[in-house]
Amino acid sequence: MREKIISAAEAARLVPDDAVVAIGSSAGLNCPDFMLKAIGERFDAEQHPRGLTIFSPIAAGDMYGIKGIDHLARPGLIDTIIAGSYPSGPSSLPSPRIWEMITGNEVAAYNLPSGVLYDMVRDAAAKRAGVLTKVGLDTFVDPRLDGGKMNEAAARRGDIVKLVEFAGERWLHFPNHPPQVAIIRGTTADERGNISMEHEGAVLGMVDLALAARNCGGIVICQVKRTTAAGTIPTHDVHIPSTLVDYIVVDPDQRQATEILYDPAISGEVRRPLASFEPEAFSVDKVIARRAAMELSDDSAVNLGFGISALVPKILIEEGRAEAVTWAIEQGAVGGVPLTGFAFGCAANAQAIFPTPQQFTYFQGGGFDCSLLSFLEVDADGSVNVSRLPSRPYLTAGCGGFVDITARARKLVFSGYFTAGGLKVAAEDGQLRIDAEGKIAKFVPRVGHVTFSGRAAAERGQDITYVTERCVLKLGVDGLTVVEVAPGVSLEDDVLARAGIPLKVAPNLKTMDARLFRPEPMGLQLKEQIARTIDRSRTV
Repeated sequence: MREKIISAAEAARLVPDDAVVAIGSSAGLNCPDFMLKAIGERFDAEQHPRGLTIFSPIAAGDMYGIKGIDHLARPGLIDTIIAGSYPSGPSSLPSPRIWEMITGNEVAAYNLPSGVLYDMVRDAAAKRAGVLTKVGLDTFVDPRLDGGKMNEAAARRGDIVKLVEFAGERWLHFPNHPPQVAIIRGTTADERGNISMEHEGAVLGMVDLALAARNCGGIVICQVKRTTAAGTIPTHDVHIPSTLVDYIVVDPDQRQATEILYDPAISGEVRRPLASFEPEAFSVDKVIARRAAMELSDDSAVNLGFGISALVPKILIEEGRAEAVTWAIEQGAVGGVPLTGFAFGCAANAQAIFPTPQQFTYFQGGGFDCSLLSFLEVDADGSVNVSRLPSRPYLTAGCGGFVDITARARKLVFSGYFTAGGLKVAAEDGQLRIDAEGKIAKFVPRVGHVTFSGRAAAERGQDITYVTERCVLKLGVDGLTVVEVAPGVSLEDDVLARAGIPLKVAPNLKTMDARLFRPEPMGLQLKEQIARTIDRSRTV
């Protein structure tokens, strides 16, 4: 039996120049940071490996403490990076080094949907011709817009996604990028190289990355927390078989996630009492999240995104409705309580931890009932920007799974503030009080980056709602309509006059529920679930 356990430094020397390196991670969750650090240290000492193309379906590392991709952010080491998202964190912290390289055009950077990137890995493994999909049409991924390019260096490099005609319809084609090296992570490795993931908060697409590298003639390096004797991992607990693992690197200090050494509730080994989740403090953020929660239906499957929407699970707990919906987050957790902060992407008390590529298949095909997401900007067509800050010439964290999730979702609820730049608002006595108006309109003639196409959604007949602190809007074939206004707010002065675009007003305009604007639980009632029937319109 060949010895597979080697040092991180030895593994780093196995990465050749000009290789495509696939990294399994989701921000600070499952990040093989120890191994990435070793590659960066080798480059510092030897100036090798050089010219790498990094392929990362979700962000590798973040700004909080696990550095991830920043270990590789050295001129000459990375030539191109293709990622679903990029490290991000509080604006009070310095930008990651990878962002400096992107904005300085030291690396050609692309941002593609995370689910599509996992599809590309699977197609590379099966030696297929690349991904053919409608996910990303009419968004910034479409080559008629940006083609996923993040900077001038990528624009000079050229397109990595093509618009094609097939069977009389328009599709996007994503050619494969076969990896020569896959760097993945698990919890325990036996001597043969079988990998279990019992302490991980997600399993992500580690198998898919390993399959792609192995089938394309490359190598697979797996970082783990510990090792055990051959044959001691129960068969059904082996997540990655030894046939897909070439080398094992051990990091005994491996953290479960950023700033989280180990929490057994995240990996599903224990269940936290619901009483242990602190109620969300009363704020206008909470007002918005409460109103978003009112769009949910009993017994529905709901995807949850980052931002204000992430507060909704704690609101349901506070309202005694914790089991009313089943959450499904892109990293793979199904059910339980999705977590925020350092643990975002994990869930406590999950019913299951589904492989991320399969979770994205579920999203891309529209198998779920609703998604709660955020917005930076909304335009006259109802299109949404979440992937580029209007005031900065580069992306924020990127699109992640946003494009995959919104492509065929039956119902979408986007949450955010109506204006930005100095906005000061308060909720009290059942009303909203605007103390200082924001200087920046967030409802604009044209979004700076189309992460979601409102025009395409209207054509598909998707149910789209936009929830803000002062009003609720709906998207129809003729644009945006205000359907509710907060108590204490003037429709003319605080809504219509503050939007950067004309807004329609519903003839049956309603006042937002006053209970939203008071600190006590509001007695939340969800909508009745509509019985699911066979929908042949969603077969393509």
